[in-house]
Amino acid sequence: MDFLIPMAHAADAPAAAPAWINFGMLAIFIAIFYFLLWRPQQKRAKEHRELVGTLAKGDEVVTGGGVAGTVVKVNDDYAIVELSEGNEVVVQKQAIATTLPKGTLKDIRK
Repeated sequence: MDFLIPMAHAADAPAAAPAWINFGMLAIFIAIFYFLLWRPQQKRAKEHRELVGTLAKGDEVVTGGGVAGTVVKVNDDYAIVELSEGNEVVVQKQAIATTLPKGTLKDIRK
């Protein structure tokens, strides 16, 4: 029955790469992800934790939504931010994106 099935004459298969090359490429990809993604993200998260931990009355802040104001009171999880005289908003401390230099809001409101 062998005469009905022609024999396939395939070209010689290329030699497989050594196993250490595969592990080396994996290590390179992990290093790239670490230095380009994970490390900068951890650094930003640490800076934000420090920012939230050091919030105090009188700090001028900007929330994640872009609202700027002055911190009037700080609780464990929340901060009361005064947007203008008599207009206060309660925000989560985690929602505060950055602090501004002192006097920035006075310059903006002119």
